[in-house]
Amino acid sequence: MPSDIYIGTLLKSLIASKPKSNILELGTGVSLSFAWMIEGLDEQSKLTSIDNDPQLTAIANDFFGNDPRLNLICVDGTEWIKNYSGDKFDLIFADAWPGKYSELEETLELLKTGGFYVIDDMIPQPNWPEGHSEKAENLTAYLESRKDLTMTKMNWSTGVIICTKKD
Repeated sequence: MPSDIYIGTLLKSLIASKPKSNILELGTGVSLSFAWMIEGLDEQSKLTSIDNDPQLTAIANDFFGNDPRLNLICVDGTEWIKNYSGDKFDLIFADAWPGKYSELEETLELLKTGGFYVIDDMIPQPNWPEGHSEKAENLTAYLESRKDLTMTKMNWSTGVIICTKKD
């Protein structure tokens, strides 16, 4: 499900607040949120986007592949998260199962202190399969319980949660 314009503009603004940043998107998809995120980048920032669908990453590469700030990777998100050993991220937009509903601990370890962890689609959607609402509620409760995060839940767009990592 592609992100809507509201999450796109929010991501653009959050990224613009982080000059010289290192940004991660889990779930490139059809590149809608990716395009908004690029708009928020300054010239010294980097954006890595992961997707396991070669057709979708090819589309993103066709449109954005010449931008040296971007790193599009076609790989299973679970494997990438488990094997990544580079610099931590100033913002992570988890728009795929890995990083949101699985490998959450590992993903949050990749976030810098002061960094944003952003997820959307947290308000029940018509296309959710049976039982998914409970998964979203459990994820929200878990994030809320963490002492190393501050959290804002927004009943806006498709339901957005922003967490900021603290010491």
